[in-house]
Amino acid sequence: EEKKQLTLKVEELERKLESTSAQNIEFLQVIAKREESIHQCQLRLEEKSRECSSLARQLEMAIEDAKRQVEQARERAASRERAAQSKMLDLETQLSRNKTELNQLHRSKEDAEHRYESRLQDLRDRLEQSESTNRSMQNYVQFLKSSYDNVF
Repeated sequence: EEKKQLTLKVEELERKLESTSAQNIEFLQVIAKREESIHQCQLRLEEKSRECSSLARQLEMAIEDAKRQVEQARERAASRERAAQSKMLDLETQLSRNKTELNQLHRSKEDAEHRYESRLQDLRDRLEQSESTNRSMQNYVQFLKSSYDNVF
């Protein structure tokens, strides 16, 4: 009867060990998905940064072009100056919007990184606790085996 009880305990511990191993695998998959998500956010951020740089260059080129036009045709300055200013305002508004969006993306990235780090640390803590439990169970199983051997 004692052997049956020990066998049942060993089987129960083995089931718990399998369950913990499955959880560990799930945690690793979650970590991989989150790393991929952060990588995708970084790629989008880089793309938006390139877009902002391009828009800034376009704005600089448009401003230079507007200045040349004003110098070449002072007699038509009033109408062309209004058009250039309007275009400049639109580009500045767009640049401002893009800068705001870039700042928001930076904040989003930082928030995501902070959440990721927090979750990652939580998962590491859980993994460490799980490994500790595994070691404890293995020690207990080893103890049971040696006790069983000693009994017989």
